[in-house]
Amino acid sequence: MPDRLPLVYHPDYVCPLPEGHRFPMPKFGMVNDILRAEGIAGDDNTFQPDIADESLLSCVHTPAYVHAFLTGALSDAEQRRTGLPWSEALAKRTRTAVGGTLLTARLALEHGIACNMAGGTHHAHPGFGSGFCIFNDLAVAARTLTREGAVSRVLVLDLDVHQGDGTAAAFQNDASVFTFSMHCQSNFPFRKTAGDVDIGLPDGMGGEAYLSRLEHELPGILDAARPDLVLYDAGVDVFSGDRLGKLDLSLPDIGERDEMVMSFFREGGIPLAGVIGGGYDRDVYALADRHCTLHRSACQVHGIEALGASA
Repeated sequence: MPDRLPLVYHPDYVCPLPEGHRFPMPKFGMVNDILRAEGIAGDDNTFQPDIADESLLSCVHTPAYVHAFLTGALSDAEQRRTGLPWSEALAKRTRTAVGGTLLTARLALEHGIACNMAGGTHHAHPGFGSGFCIFNDLAVAARTLTREGAVSRVLVLDLDVHQGDGTAAAFQNDASVFTFSMHCQSNFPFRKTAGDVDIGLPDGMGGEAYLSRLEHELPGILDAARPDLVLYDAGVDVFSGDRLGKLDLSLPDIGERDEMVMSFFREGGIPLAGVIGGGYDRDVYALADRHCTLHRSACQVHGIEALGASA
């Protein structure tokens, strides 16, 4: 087990968006700032990813879609579906975040645990982007590692409040990747794409019921997936005050959820790579702090000490 939690971050995780845009882009830089202030992140344990190239992205996405996005050739309708206006900076940011999740997965295989400070773009389908998701970092990481032979089976454990429809679509004919999504049934996407196991929850479900259901599901998922690696989407849009969520979990509930997941797979000796997933709040700093629950929980479960504020 590492002395410090392996983390992945790049300044290009943040790029400009039009003023007033509802996607909280600054949160990624704030997550890094908070984790550094708490001594969880430092120069010695924070790694910068390589940018994903067209061939890497095309292991999941159609070459035509990859090329159209990277050259700024998406139609207005296709851009509206992603919810993000195209720019060269956005293209670079998106490719860097995909590279970040792949690096996080490699670090998890080496150290048993690693966490990205971005990731979870699970609405991106092979041929189109959707819901603030352009390329699917979880899917690219899973397919790359299985094709390389680094692992035989991957579990994508998606606890974002929204169903991971793009990830499900990518692996409908690929038995090497098992997809599990536990989400608010009435929330986006309104047309779900069936994964291996999908649990749709009712609006307003609170923490006690949520955690009980998750605890009940985990053993069966482990038996069905038999993974060599878990990619964990720790979306915080399950929070009761989230702008785009419909569940009612408190911040302690989210911490208990993350600790439950990490403890369960640690006890089984299965490496886990965490990504931050979705979260939406007008108070972007509060949102970033909420996302840091993932990294704090990783330290807690794995007995990794923060070293105090670092430069």
